[in-house]
Amino acid sequence: MQPFDIVTQTSAESVVRQNRVLRNTYALLALSMVPTVLGALIGIQLNFSFLAGSPLLSFLLFLGIAWGFMYGIERTKNSGLGVVLLLAFTFFMGLMLSRILQVALGFSNGGQLIALAAGGTGAIFFVMAGLAATTKRDFSSLGKFLFAGVILLLLAMLANLFFQLPALALTISLLAVGIFSALILYDINRIVQGGEDNYISATLAVYLDIYNVFVNLLNLLLAFTGQRD
Repeated sequence: MQPFDIVTQTSAESVVRQNRVLRNTYALLALSMVPTVLGALIGIQLNFSFLAGSPLLSFLLFLGIAWGFMYGIERTKNSGLGVVLLLAFTFFMGLMLSRILQVALGFSNGGQLIALAAGGTGAIFFVMAGLAATTKRDFSSLGKFLFAGVILLLLAMLANLFFQLPALALTISLLAVGIFSALILYDINRIVQGGEDNYISATLAVYLDIYNVFVNLLNLLLAFTGQRD
């Protein structure tokens, strides 16, 4: 076999592997929406509230549980247990989502706004995922900037637990929609470029991007177009 043939075969195998990771990521991502919706519905029915009387403690406890799940998922990403932990995590995130859904349903047009936020999130995902999968450009250079943006968002959210400034909250949501939309592009592009070869890790990253886009988009819609009864 000639060196050129070896390079061609290696390249073809790499493309097949990347396509397989992408397909498995999309399949697991679709599956992860089931426990998310289930958790949200149960949370709404039970009027679930996560230490609502202490926003700071609630925020820190949520981060601790979420990071614990993510650590466990990464540790078991090469086994079936990783899938189980990922689905358990998405159920937990669905429970956490129920709080903002309860608030939205308190508006006369809350159901419409939830549907609009879901549709907007879907549109953002398909545009960004389509761009990431079809362009030949490597967006890995965006990683450090986007990671820094997420850290700044977390610090701003923590600060706003003390200041409770509506303008800051809206600014955070607006920036979050932009940053996590860009992260969808970045994370899908990593798979296409061969930078991520584990579909469980890839699903976790893209799921968090989509989740945060939806929550913050819904926050903005409630703030600007929500109608009280």
